[in-house]
Amino acid sequence: MSSFRRPWQAVDYDALVRAYPPPPEYFESAWYASPEQIERTQLTRLRERAIAAERVPFFERRWRAAGFDPRSIETLDDLWRAPAYTVEDIRKSIDANPPWGDYQAVVPHEALAEPLRVYMSGGTTGKSRPTFYTQWDREVGAVLTARALYMQGIRPGDVVLNSWAYGTHNGAFAFDEALHRWLNCVVLTTSTGNVTSTQRQVELAIQYGASAILTTGDYLLRLADAARELGYDPATDLKIRALPNIGDRRLLESTFGVECFNSYGFHEVQWVSVECPAHDGLHIFEDAFVVQIVDPETGERLPDGELGSICITELYKTGSPQFRYNIMDLSYLYPRERCACGSWLRKMAPFAGRGDNMVKLRGVNVWPEAVGEIAMSVPGVDPDWFVRVVREGNRDELIVSVVSSRAPAEWAAIATAVEVRLKEQLGVKIGVDVVAPGALDALTEADVAPKLKRFRDER
Repeated sequence: MSSFRRPWQAVDYDALVRAYPPPPEYFESAWYASPEQIERTQLTRLRERAIAAERVPFFERRWRAAGFDPRSIETLDDLWRAPAYTVEDIRKSIDANPPWGDYQAVVPHEALAEPLRVYMSGGTTGKSRPTFYTQWDREVGAVLTARALYMQGIRPGDVVLNSWAYGTHNGAFAFDEALHRWLNCVVLTTSTGNVTSTQRQVELAIQYGASAILTTGDYLLRLADAARELGYDPATDLKIRALPNIGDRRLLESTFGVECFNSYGFHEVQWVSVECPAHDGLHIFEDAFVVQIVDPETGERLPDGELGSICITELYKTGSPQFRYNIMDLSYLYPRERCACGSWLRKMAPFAGRGDNMVKLRGVNVWPEAVGEIAMSVPGVDPDWFVRVVREGNRDELIVSVVSSRAPAEWAAIATAVEVRLKEQLGVKIGVDVVAPGALDALTEADVAPKLKRFRDER
């Protein structure tokens, strides 16, 4: 008999599916839970999660300093009394306690008793931030991801190309585990265009009848262009019937003739929410998360409907806790009400940019994502952009690079039109330059990043 636990011995799978039903069962049961059932489950799990998180030095220290006692939680509103934290607090924890930080509930030497995986985030813009996941975390996280993929149109037994980068980041593996372990899909692990050429990915998708290609929306559109160059029609020769992609919804739908569903998730907690056929907000998987919205600058509570930073508490993990983690992604909450689809699950708006990317430009708060959206509304601008903030003379300046497929002779006029539109809508002058398709790929990391980079501070 082995002296260590193997992954299948570390998880009670019957208990897991009772607590976190996978698709399609989830959409026949917990999806339609009453508000009372939803909040009762959340409160029970929140109390348990708080007691577990207190054993982690990072949280024990912060909670003691703030006077927060996890045993005092009696209602969901009591969660607001716990101090929030940001990525900067995680970085400080790593600096003080290298290499893993003291925010982990498990450490490598425990792997014999508790099978572990570790993934990194933030390596391209700062010191990598490791996150440990137990086998339970991986399985529940895969169930949550499978729910989103199912709602987006992927079905058990489908052939799916996973074109996300298989690297130190969680993303590609989260999709892979969801597809293989909980949807019984046949996964072609093509990874990015740097690993499997774009042309080869098109050929594989057609040869094996792939029903979905998991990647960014921009790269999916590049695959469509490659298909046309090979003589194929993306809408008919590619058998795509699911679009689980980040990108321009209207362009993706018109290119492939398939309905697109937004969703939201991030490295440390995996998949959080997904849009339903009503296309009116993203339903939060509330058996696994409590989502709060706070002011990006002050951290204060914001009312429903007001854009702010996502502050998330997960209710399922046994590895690294995320208890009021202010991720600084921007969104807003809908009031709890019954959706046209029949679900009472709380809804959030789609990802609307980064709270920590805000630039104060001559007294005006400007978010790069708003600049990009406005720029793309100008005729001749393709759905691709990148914003830089630079210091010129004694003041900050924003420069947005936009892509155009039109002839270079038209670029000057397009740049002027974008400048005028930005000044009209934002009230400040923003520099514009126009570039050819593909010219921004190195900046946005279109072929390798799980989320496209859209901003760089060069001051």
